[in-house]
Amino acid sequence: MRLQDLDIIVTAPPAPGWGGRYWILVKLTTDTGLVGWGECYASSVGPEAMKPVIEDVFARHMQGENPENIELMFRRAYSAGFTQRPDLTVMGAFSGLEIACWDILGKARERPVWALLGGKMNERIRAYTYLYPLPQHNINAFWTSPQMAAESARAAVDQGYTAIKFDPAGPYTLRGGHMPAMSDIDQSVAFCKAIREAVGTKADLLFGTHGQFTTAGAIRLGKALEPYSPLWFEEPIPPDNVGEMAKVANAVSIPVATGERLTTKAEFAPVLRSGAATILQPALGRAGGIWEMKKVAAMAEVYNAQMAPHLYAGPVEWAANIHLATSIPNLLLAETIDTDFHRALIKDTIKIENGFIIPPETPGLGIEVDESLARAHPYTGTGLHLEMQEAPCDYANGNAFTGGAPPETD
Repeated sequence: MRLQDLDIIVTAPPAPGWGGRYWILVKLTTDTGLVGWGECYASSVGPEAMKPVIEDVFARHMQGENPENIELMFRRAYSAGFTQRPDLTVMGAFSGLEIACWDILGKARERPVWALLGGKMNERIRAYTYLYPLPQHNINAFWTSPQMAAESARAAVDQGYTAIKFDPAGPYTLRGGHMPAMSDIDQSVAFCKAIREAVGTKADLLFGTHGQFTTAGAIRLGKALEPYSPLWFEEPIPPDNVGEMAKVANAVSIPVATGERLTTKAEFAPVLRSGAATILQPALGRAGGIWEMKKVAAMAEVYNAQMAPHLYAGPVEWAANIHLATSIPNLLLAETIDTDFHRALIKDTIKIENGFIIPPETPGLGIEVDESLARAHPYTGTGLHLEMQEAPCDYANGNAFTGGAPPETD
């Protein structure tokens, strides 16, 4: 069995676009006719620029190869151009292709991918969800309304979720870490207070920050949030400085989580060694794929750290996350985005029951991709999957994070 053909589909979820502006799906076909699906979570260049990167990685390192040879193909891509260091774009391309290889291997052996990774460690996967606007909410007002967030939190708990994530401390700015405005700290505290009062002890609070603060600013904010005992303080400073993140982890009592912007064990290992975080959040379509993150999960065990696979993408990456999560002992949570389009794109083949994901028993990733639906929603915009704002933090008028990737107006 050899890898033979590659097809790339860039599909855009309908507005409001939870999961990003577009998802890059890859379809691999072997010389025996088996098809595998993957998803490339690569967003530092646009999808039209990313397509030839994916094609080059496939043709150069994978085409004609036995899909079993995951390690060999990874080393080829990781070493390409005399590098042997993490490359976010190349690894974004390889990761989706690697996921598709696992889908093929599972189908060839008529077993789910988790069975090839050491078997089923977890009968069900504890899921968490972001807080999204309910139908009655004003989508623009939602992001700065503790009351609406509390209502969304109650609705999530009613669905069975035991962990909920929210992010009231914006903005994300390309200028790097900043000191939070006092109004941002007050708003963050108000969100925690309202949500904690709404859900009591029925759900953990996951506080998202995503790298926008200085070390001192993150500590100030974290100290203010401590009375509400969040389960994690997510990426409190830019993720490339693990030494400074370790200072935050040592200064606050909230566990620090990080990882959605990291790739390969070379970037996760320093996080563990430095004590910068005890919760790792790999995005499998970016981080090197399933096998590479299985290694990182094993490394995390040594440091008594847990894994919480990240998802701000489509359901193919979600499926990969689930198979990794099913196979590891140090799982904490797995993110999920439960929209009609996410479900439809994989024909509702993976189930969430009362806030827990049920690992699929069918071969491969256990999903059936609706290829026609994916092709019927092409991405025609010019923006990247996610973007940071250029304007600095507004210390006079307040700030708002508007939910990932709002629809483009151009």
